[in-house]
Amino acid sequence: MTKPKKSQLMKPATAAQKLDVYLPATPREFQEGLVSREEFDELQRNPPQWLVDLRRNGPHPRNVVAARLRVSNSGLARGGITEPLTTAQIAALVADPPPWLTRERETHAEVRREQRRLQERREETDKTTVPTEPVVRTSTAARQTARDGRNR
Repeated sequence: MTKPKKSQLMKPATAAQKLDVYLPATPREFQEGLVSREEFDELQRNPPQWLVDLRRNGPHPRNVVAARLRVSNSGLARGGITEPLTTAQIAALVADPPPWLTRERETHAEVRREQRRLQERREETDKTTVPTEPVVRTSTAARQTARDGRNR
């Protein structure tokens, strides 16, 4: 007789991070309870209205703000953005970008170009590397037998 399979549970902070929402903006019952794998899958398949609204209007967590502004999380910190932003606040920054945002976007784009260049270089190196003959390792006894010319 086998035991019924136990459902995986995750903390609300983990679930919020995976759903790309800001935990303090979620409903109290979401913040206080554990989320099962089945409940999480259902939230992704059929998001309730609160989740749809949060994703559309915010406030958004740092990673979402950074992605929408096309900068890194560090770039947000350098720009003085430490609080979550709403969609309207992000749109205002995009419409009239301050100097720090323009600078951070250029930096972020340069970093991404360099990462792509290095990845392409690695891929090219992998293609041109000629496979070597496999090294056959033998035991000490086998080497001794081969040297002495005798069989064991």
